[in-house]
Amino acid sequence: MNFEKIIEKIKDILSNEIGERKVLNKDVAKALGITPENLSILKKRNKIPYEEIAYFCAKRKISINWLLFDQLSDDIIKETEKFATIRYFKDINASAGGGALNFEENYETVYIDKKIIDKNLDAINVTGDSMEPTIKDGSIIFIDRNDTNISNGGIFVISTPAGVFVKRVRIKSSGQIELISDNKAYPPESILAEDVKIVGKVVKILS
Repeated sequence: MNFEKIIEKIKDILSNEIGERKVLNKDVAKALGITPENLSILKKRNKIPYEEIAYFCAKRKISINWLLFDQLSDDIIKETEKFATIRYFKDINASAGGGALNFEENYETVYIDKKIIDKNLDAINVTGDSMEPTIKDGSIIFIDRNDTNISNGGIFVISTPAGVFVKRVRIKSSGQIELISDNKAYPPESILAEDVKIVGKVVKILS
């Protein structure tokens, strides 16, 4: 498998997003969430960043197997036990600043080889600036809905009576749940534990 050929495919995809100008290697690096220097090293070594490409594809609802192997989605679906899935809820927003919609069963599925990502994930959009600079307004976050244990910290998507939020979560000594924003302009908020449902842990962020 030639990384140069994969880069050219990625450039073709990005050309539809960027417009008239030529797509450069630095555009590919940015889209994959790596530095141009790292991309150059990977290219020289023909070392393919599978996980970064997987998230690139999931964000755009593209089959990674098509990108890497020209394998059609119908062929993948026949062997679903070999693949993890990323469900992208493109119409759902978790708010980093205010209330948002609850989840709906309206999503698109991308299949990922379990050798690359070994768990099923959900992806949703983020609105608001309260988690900046960690999560920017308009980012896509990937959630492991099987990981709801907040005792070890991290960023979680939570559902409350006010809507769906993405925050750092901490259990207070009082038993309440503290919602913490990375943007210091937003003070922490506390909410009763019975009013909080932990949707899942954020495992990847794409700006």
